[in-house]
Amino acid sequence: MMRPTLSFEFFPPMSPAANLRLWTSVERLAPLGPKFVSVTYGAGGTTRARTRAAIATIRERARLDVAGHLTCVGASRAETLDVARDFAKQGVRRIVALRGDAPKGAEKFEPHPDGFVSAAELVSALRDEGFDEISVAAYPEKHPEAQTPDADIENLKRKLDAGATDAITQFCFDTETFFRFRDAAAKAGITAPIVPGILPVENFAKMKNFAGRCAATVPAWMDAAFGNVQTEEESYLLSVSIAAEQCSEMMANGVEHLHFYTLNNPDLTFDICTALGIEPVAMQGVVGGTA
Repeated sequence: MMRPTLSFEFFPPMSPAANLRLWTSVERLAPLGPKFVSVTYGAGGTTRARTRAAIATIRERARLDVAGHLTCVGASRAETLDVARDFAKQGVRRIVALRGDAPKGAEKFEPHPDGFVSAAELVSALRDEGFDEISVAAYPEKHPEAQTPDADIENLKRKLDAGATDAITQFCFDTETFFRFRDAAAKAGITAPIVPGILPVENFAKMKNFAGRCAATVPAWMDAAFGNVQTEEESYLLSVSIAAEQCSEMMANGVEHLHFYTLNNPDLTFDICTALGIEPVAMQGVVGGTA
């Protein structure tokens, strides 16, 4: 199997300790040679300053290609595009364009009166702004708000037809579900790459709760496997084994790029990648210190 290309998602830090954790994560994972890394963005710009600072730090110190996340939640079109232009001034040419989830306390997404109503609209506007690498979200188990799987794939196609270059999936632990989704997307005429999102399991109970909020299935065999572990070390090794096996199966079936949701905890992702035979290389010009 060929070595896959990689990307890593980080979130902007909210404290000095989190700053250190972010930079430790970047230092740990940068030698794996990611194609790009991404930094998440809070609804309505709630993390705008922190996201901007994190992007600047990663670009300047690690010399990595950084993608900025952008959502439609709680902001006008002008405000959203101002953020995109700010990213561009930092040298960012890649955007992860998302509609975004409903703000805390709201039952469902409601567009800003002057805002983008969908990710497809946002993608089209970003294309007009000159961004040439735009990723969008995909859902192997269907977005919770989609009426049917076919309707969800139709929405994905609208985003790609609007100018997105690839789709990154919600995490999915059943590899066959990912393959079925990929086949259904191809049948619908989607030719853009569909990149699997990989979530290393740092804490099974927390992950299971998060999966429930995302409508992502946790297979019974995973419940049983983590229920049998006795120590933190056993849980860690199980997490590495499950993710490495899943990635290997995906690579054997034509997946060329893996996107890891790191949760700013680099060790699991690093060990999964090395289990796949991806060896780190010496980095030139990486500047140490806190972010």
